[in-house]
Amino acid sequence: MDTKELLKKVRKIEIKTRRLSDHVFGGEYHSTFKGRGMTFSEVRQYQFGDDVRSIDWNVTARYNEPYVKVFEEERELTMMLMVDVSGSEFFGTKNQFKNEILTEISATLAFSALQNNDKVGVILFSDQVELFIPPKKGKTHVLRIIRELLEFKPVSNKTNIAEALKYLTNVMKKKAIVFVLSDFIASDYERTLKIIGNKHDVTGIRVYDEREEYIPNLGMVQMMDAETGKLQLINTQSKKVRNSYTEFYRERVTYFKETFTKSGCGVFDCRVDESYVRKLLGYFKRRG
Repeated sequence: MDTKELLKKVRKIEIKTRRLSDHVFGGEYHSTFKGRGMTFSEVRQYQFGDDVRSIDWNVTARYNEPYVKVFEEERELTMMLMVDVSGSEFFGTKNQFKNEILTEISATLAFSALQNNDKVGVILFSDQVELFIPPKKGKTHVLRIIRELLEFKPVSNKTNIAEALKYLTNVMKKKAIVFVLSDFIASDYERTLKIIGNKHDVTGIRVYDEREEYIPNLGMVQMMDAETGKLQLINTQSKKVRNSYTEFYRERVTYFKETFTKSGCGVFDCRVDESYVRKLLGYFKRRG
């Protein structure tokens, strides 16, 4: 992808996702993810209906009339986007590939954080951490994140979610809002996720294509594993083969949902031909 084409794509995503974050998700994001507590702001004269427990007795004594303390939310938060860039994300049978939806969701979340003056960082992972962008504020920083999501070429096509979660524990010492975006066709990350879930506010977003849910009867078909590059001739006429794949896929989906739920993390699915806007907004409203 040349520079001109890349900038055009970045701009297109910016316009679409920033509008969403400004008009749809900004307020929902703010109410869903609270600050770290309340911090003292100022004192003002007591008004009818104020909580008497908030009276500042020292100032009241000084001016011989009641004053109350005013507190405001200590808002600044850090969002970490953990995005799967393995080979299986470059698949789609509808209008978009899974990685394109992952990019748009990530950009929408990043702009929502930007609107609320929060920091945003990114971990791109396969079976290793491919890229770490430390959390920062600002539009320029968010646009850099979008550029990386659009053009980054991973070293590996395989997936290891546990490895990425372990890396997060090393780089994020303070509590963060963490979104893990993947198709979650993986396992063996339960133990690590439980540790992460105890410290951070974690949400798993599973993006998938309906064609991944089952194999249709198409006769003898040559298929390639997107993560290993291995070609294999599959007899899709065999009901046993089709059922075996469906069972494998459902096991991975069940593992994802149960593992995140047991670890105290949020979770939702989004098919590539569904509205991620509706899905994301619904999730924020349920949590708010």
